[in-house]
Amino acid sequence: MNRSIVLASALMCLVLTSCTNNGGNLTQFASPPPFDYADGEDLRSGMHRLAFAMQSLDRTLGADSDEQPFIQQSVIEDLRDIERIAKSLQDGDLRSKHPFLADEMDSFLTDVERARWYASKNRYYMAGRIIGACVTCHKANH
Repeated sequence: MNRSIVLASALMCLVLTSCTNNGGNLTQFASPPPFDYADGEDLRSGMHRLAFAMQSLDRTLGADSDEQPFIQQSVIEDLRDIERIAKSLQDGDLRSKHPFLADEMDSFLTDVERARWYASKNRYYMAGRIIGACVTCHKANH
């Protein structure tokens, strides 16, 4: 496995996580926008499941292991979980009640599919981008 890819992904994740604990000095861009709809609880629980799956992918990418097939399979499984959860969110009322999220979800799912294909070729750059996608969406819609 190319350790520089794993190291770069881990460094990116470390930078992203360090930006969220700033002692209140900076605006928190990753805070979710308020959801005051009847389906808010379903959306929040789906987003929590998505965040947990992202956390799993982050740990997998940051793993210090020489077992390439294990890492590769774990990344692919994490990406499948992320895709399944995102599709379940998309199947809800996103189009009518959260259009910005629905539009971003289409693009996100395309990126997840692409990341899974690259992971099958032992290339993990797109998987790292998937982790950063949450911050990007929340920043744009905050």
